[in-house]
Formats: sequence, C-alpha cells, structure tokens
Amino acid sequence: MARQQNVGAEQWQQWAEACLRALDFSEADARCLASSLAQTSLWGIDSHGIARLPHYLNRVVHGSILARPDIRIERSGPATAQAHGGQGHGIVVAHRANAAALELAREAGVGAVGVSNSSHCGAIGLYTRAAAREGLIGIGFTHSDAIAAPFGGRQPYFGTNPVSFAFPRQGGEPLCLDMATTSIPWNRVVNARRDGTALPAGVALDAEGRGATDAARVRALTPLGGEYGHKGYGLAMMVELLCGPLNGNPYGPHIGPMYEQLERARELGAFFIVIDPARFAGGAALAAVVAGMAAELAAQPGSPRAPGDPELAAQAQRQAWGIPVPPALKAEMAEWSGRLGQPLPPFLPPRGEA
Repeated sequence: MARQQNVGAEQWQQWAEACLRALDFSEADARCLASSLAQTSLWGIDSHGIARLPHYLNRVVHGSILARPDIRIERSGPATAQAHGGQGHGIVVAHRANAAALELAREAGVGAVGVSNSSHCGAIGLYTRAAAREGLIGIGFTHSDAIAAPFGGRQPYFGTNPVSFAFPRQGGEPLCLDMATTSIPWNRVVNARRDGTALPAGVALDAEGRGATDAARVRALTPLGGEYGHKGYGLAMMVELLCGPLNGNPYGPHIGPMYEQLERARELGAFFIVIDPARFAGGAALAAVVAGMAAELAAQPGSPRAPGDPELAAQAQRQAWGIPVPPALKAEMAEWSGRLGQPLPPFLPPRGEA
C-alpha cells in the first residue's frame, strides 16, 4: 500500500504557481491562489487547502473559471462596493473584494463589499484574518450549491455557507472563528471518498435521509447543531441571502454543482464587512483585551483554546514537518504535472498527522 508523504509548503506553492502560470494565470494571481491554498493547508484545513488545486485546474481547462478575468470593483456608496468577479477564481476575486472593504473601512469606519459572478473562494478565514492583521475587524460569508439538508428535511438545499469573524490580538496572530453552518464541510466528504476513509456518525445523510458514514453513500450534510440543527439551518439561510440574492447571484439548488457540470460557471457570491475599531469606545484597547481574554481562557480548567489557535498549532508543526499528501492526491498532482509539463515538488517522508 502506498504511504502518505509530506511536502514543504514553499515547494508545493512553487509547483502550484508553475501549473497555474501554464494555464495563463498572471504571476500575481498564480501567487495569490497558490499561497492561499498552501496557507490553508498549513492551518490544517485539508478540506480547503492544497487538495483543491486539481479541481480548480480542471475547471480552468473546462472554461468555467477564467484565468484572466475582468474583475471590477464599483463603489456604490461611502462605505459600500460591489465586486464583479468576471468568472474568475474565487480566491483571487475574494482577496480583491476584501481589500476594497479594508480601504472603505479606513475611510468611513466600516466597509461592506458584495461579490458577484465568482467561484469557490476557499477558506473564508483567509480574508477575515487579513483584515485583523491590519488592526481591523474582519467579517466574511460565502455560499455554495445545494449540499446541506434543511433542518427537518432530507434533500440538500443550502450549501455549507461558512461564516468567519477575526479580531486583532496584541502580540500575536488574530483570534479567528471560521466555521461552516453544516456539521462538516463538503470537501471533507470529497477527501474521504478519495482516500477511502469513513466519516463520523451524525454529520451526513444518504439518499433516503438516513445517517451515513460511508462517504460514497452521502447525498447531504446535516446542519450544524445536531438535535438543535435549526440553528445551523437558520444561519445558512441568512448567509445565503447575503451572498446570493443580495448580490444578484443564484442561491442553493439554482447554483451549478462544484464537482459536476464543469463547463458551467458557478456564479457564486461572498460578502465582506470590515470595521475600524478606532471608531468605537473600546477600539484603542481592543487588541490588548482580545489577547487578555485568550490568556484568561487558556488559564481556565481544561485550558480552552481561543478560536483560530488550533490552526496556529497545526501551522507550527506543518512548517517543520511539511503538509501531508495522501497517495490519491499525489497521483492527481502527478497527472497534472504530466499534462502541464511541470516537475513534481520534492516529497518528504511523513513525520506527523497534524
């Protein structure tokens, strides 16, 4: 049986940039996309990290993601703007939209930017953390095609529809919540199918609405909250309205599926809000209070960690040991290396499971 290997984040990023450049991405956009995926995997978020690049490359080849999109940011008010994605890659579009929200927040105290006609934008915490590193508060939302069953139902309707909040933390990386409104992200199902592993109980349903741990049988995810899944379901609907109809995008079952109909543009949206803490009474001390709160929590019985701290721990380990690459993912990378004429990055023996 083939063994899992690891790859250095920098080496993988160089390989990914070369593959994207071979498909006519600009140098800047290739770097933006590759570095975002490498960073996501460093955080241990394997559902949205380097494993997604083969799929993105496939969509570029099929024409549903454009390597050279016409991305336009149009201001619509003193603190608002619309980012027209031009059928570009969602990560590239989202970084530009979020940067516009930062600019608006510095001017007006708050910035709100909607995204239209984009594609999968990866881990939403990429963007909220970017705002928090600038001393601002970042809030982000995005949506996807029908993946999650509504509470009380069994057929997929909404997507995983994640939400993220990030606050600056004095003397350290931002405090960041980045979570799906489903029990697990759909890409975890995709990875489980690829690797032949089982899913936890209670997170997914089969075609008959019964619980399923065999990833091949999964047809829908359950909303966050288990017995109280009406909470995750309600959040998913609010995120859908912000990211879909508000920005002129389709919603839920009217969005093209991520892994099928590869020639069809996804027309996905996102919504970013950035707040300047300096405009509020506690703003001057906010980053210090965030750091103090996290330290107080860590001193409690059980040593609770602040949101985002597990990702920082994973990053420290993976920077030293490399990012895990399951055999099936390595095979996908090898296939694209052959197709695009790019040598594979060097692989390392596995040293950890972070």
